[in-house]
Amino acid sequence: MKPPPAPKRRHAEQRGRAGEEEAALHLRRHGWAILATRVRTPAGEVDLVARRDTIVAFVEVKTRASAAELDYAIDARRLARVAAAAEILIPRFTGPDDDIRIDVILIAPGVPPRHIENAWCG
Repeated sequence: MKPPPAPKRRHAEQRGRAGEEEAALHLRRHGWAILATRVRTPAGEVDLVARRDTIVAFVEVKTRASAAELDYAIDARRLARVAAAAEILIPRFTGPDDDIRIDVILIAPGVPPRHIENAWCG
């Protein structure tokens, strides 16, 4: 049996979940339907899968304690992992006429969510 996570880790996970909820709300406000949350694959996890018209976005959400930290929240390695997971999920969530992209939403207190469309062009 695994021991419970340390309080610091537990707090980070709670903050991350709250950020994912805020990101989903942001997407809904902009006409997106949330198809799935926290989808796990052998390649990694996709935080949100969203659809608007014929666009399906596999969304990575990063939550930080301050807006200043957002500039360093995402990197090519993390995006590559999301892209690999999305590749596995494409048959499950998309049809033949859909456009697919990887987006990032950055969340911090006191600032609006920052939505980066087509963050991965690999």
